[in-house]
Amino acid sequence: MPGMKYFRRKICLLGDAAVGKTSLIRRYVEDKFDDKYVVTLGTKVTMREQVIQDPNSNQPMNMTLMIWDILGQREYKRLQTSFYRGANGALVVVDITRKETLDSLHGWILSLFNSVGKVPILILLNKNDLTEQTAIKSEDMDDAIKKYETSYLLTSAKTGENVDLAFKKMSEMLLFREQSKGSQEGNSKSDEMKQFAGPETKIPSETGATSDKNDNDSA
Repeated sequence: MPGMKYFRRKICLLGDAAVGKTSLIRRYVEDKFDDKYVVTLGTKVTMREQVIQDPNSNQPMNMTLMIWDILGQREYKRLQTSFYRGANGALVVVDITRKETLDSLHGWILSLFNSVGKVPILILLNKNDLTEQTAIKSEDMDDAIKKYETSYLLTSAKTGENVDLAFKKMSEMLLFREQSKGSQEGNSKSDEMKQFAGPETKIPSETGATSDKNDNDSA
């Protein structure tokens, strides 16, 4: 489109093994899901373009995301951090059925920030189709939201719930951060990120849950 601005940015998907990072990317890029667990060795890079709205001019802009699927095995920490280089943001993925994956959140985010600085992040509570197995509550997320000045989305690679929205919001956060460079020191970067992270998400209670399927999302 004539006159359209083009951006290319690198984002990482972080989180423990088997939280569903690979499946989220596959759902976003190919609109497919496979419940077979496949270990990611090293990293895999996928690209997708999307058009987002410029919040200032209300004009469409093209954002190409270079999506790095980072292996989740903890014994490869040194290798993982080498893949962060040049990252502009990250989706940090938690398995809503495994509380220990939330406990690992700080380590992943700290490792990222130590490597590339404080870039925009968005937390994804994945496998939300397994509502009867939910092990994480909204109050469990309060500390993370306050500490990292962001928000979270409930997602499911299996059903596609909020998958496109997660990548769209990350693109908007990256665009807003780009446009805010050079702004006055008094402007709060956390407010900028929160604007596009969206309103606080509430995790549904187990009451009324209907799904008892096994979801072995890929790493």
